[in-house]
Amino acid sequence: MTSRGDGLGETGGMSAAPRPGVTVFLTGLSGAGKSTIADALVADLEAAGRPVTVLDGDVVRTHLSSELSFSREDRDLNIRRIGFVAGEVVKHGGTVVVAAIAPYEAAREEARALVEQHGRFVLVHLSTPLEVCEGRDVKGLYARARAGEITGFTGIDDPYEPPARAEVVLDTSVTPLSESVARIRAAMAGGPAAPDSPHARDGHLQGAGPSVG
Repeated sequence: MTSRGDGLGETGGMSAAPRPGVTVFLTGLSGAGKSTIADALVADLEAAGRPVTVLDGDVVRTHLSSELSFSREDRDLNIRRIGFVAGEVVKHGGTVVVAAIAPYEAAREEARALVEQHGRFVLVHLSTPLEVCEGRDVKGLYARARAGEITGFTGIDDPYEPPARAEVVLDTSVTPLSESVARIRAAMAGGPAAPDSPHARDGHLQGAGPSVG
């Protein structure tokens, strides 16, 4: 006789331990490539049979944080909400991909703490240079910010604080999309993520669109 709590499967062998949940948190300037990498990463994970919850900064603002402004306090609150939701998914063994500018270190670390109560947190800093991000801005948001039509715009008149302890750092102007996904998958699996190669020019993210979330 076996009980449900003794860890034995129907065949009498030990049942597989549940896979711990994980959050991949993509952060960087508007136009750094967050949405492009998130889409490719999610497609790769789902092709491997792994369901994914996506928390896009702009979408979360629309449906969960529509009352918030772009003040530092409200931006931090938005990131804390994302961290809380991600932590709840991770608690049940789920996989979460977050794509948000998340410009402030303290708020990112709060999100990390909320997730790491329940599972793993992989911070991916997209370090794409500002001039590259501006060149990708088909909506003209950077130009409007430089003209003073938009205030509090990250990278122009509001700071982006680079992460002090990112698990992965990617410059999407030199790192091919497939390599970016592979490095993130390696970090998710607990392996080392190879450093960015300044010579990896083919297949880099020319058309990554900007995000304002």
